[in-house]
Amino acid sequence: MMPVEIYTSPLCGFCHAAKRLLTQKNVTFVEIDVLQDPNRKPEMITRANGGRTVPQIFIGDVHVGGCDDLYALEQAGKLDPLLAA
Repeated sequence: MMPVEIYTSPLCGFCHAAKRLLTQKNVTFVEIDVLQDPNRKPEMITRANGGRTVPQIFIGDVHVGGCDDLYALEQAGKLDPLLAA
């Protein structure tokens, strides 16, 4: 199983939806709260190629994008293979 990292903030509904999908799939992930640890936000922006909104989701070295992107991968049947790579 590839390591999953998700940059979040506590008031973000999209963050909660993305975490809910990962949890339903029994995926363990590392959550990085950029509100609690603002020093991590520049790191997120760099890793996400300028993406400033949360969530920003990474599976291994692959930048998935945000919540909509994660759900699109799931709908297309591409999330499980990416997680298993």
